[in-house]
Amino acid sequence: MKADRVCVLLVSAVLAALPAAGAHAQSAVQDRWPDDAFQNPPKPAAKPAAPSAAKPAARAAKPAPAPSDPDDDSASAQPAAPTPRPPPAQPARAVACSGAFAKDSSHLKLAAAFESRNVVFTEVDGADGSKLMASVLFPKDPKRRLEVLWNDESARRETSLIVINGQSAWTAPKGLRLGLPIAALEKLNGRPFRMRGFGVENEGSVVDWLGGALDVLPGNCQAGVRLKADAKATPSALAAANVSQLMSSDELIRAVKPAVAEIIIGYGQ
Repeated sequence: MKADRVCVLLVSAVLAALPAAGAHAQSAVQDRWPDDAFQNPPKPAAKPAAPSAAKPAARAAKPAPAPSDPDDDSASAQPAAPTPRPPPAQPARAVACSGAFAKDSSHLKLAAAFESRNVVFTEVDGADGSKLMASVLFPKDPKRRLEVLWNDESARRETSLIVINGQSAWTAPKGLRLGLPIAALEKLNGRPFRMRGFGVENEGSVVDWLGGALDVLPGNCQAGVRLKADAKATPSALAAANVSQLMSSDELIRAVKPAVAEIIIGYGQ
């Protein structure tokens, strides 16, 4: 059944038609009495002499602090409590064709990177209602869920496919993410691409990036994308877009307003 799954994913323009290649320190001043302030007794008063311009003027005495006003509420007011800082933002989760997601990765490496309690080896949906075994990250959190399938399933090693689907907020290399409308996908690629039209479950898939930016991914991995038509697309528009191959810029494709529904990252053999 795994073979069916991989075959369908690859043939549906996930991997087969894509070339291989492809994250910022303040002092107190203390006042003192003069050293001779109480050393010499006072002398008899003498005739006042004219002040000499050469002598510096005596330092003005510091004014006594004003008594506090008992009716002044500000004197007893407590300083305002500091505003608590918001918790730090959670780091973005992105799939890279390296590290824990490299071609030579394994279930053990995923468990070390994301904690073993967050990674389970379990069944996932395959093609035509089949079931496949995969290592699933954060299986109870739809927004952090990620499926990893292995070439060596018994040893749970050698990455075959990394699947982003459902409500997952994971992103793929170069900013690929679920929910991107087709125009945004074209912008990431830098040009239109070729895709298979909308048939079963109103879904279409990319079959050739035509040398665009998504044709080559860092880390020698490949990207496949499945798109789903807008729920408001009319039956006639869906039927017209149900063709073997069309350019993403074709009016028939644009009429059903498709968006990215699944991203599959894989490695060539």
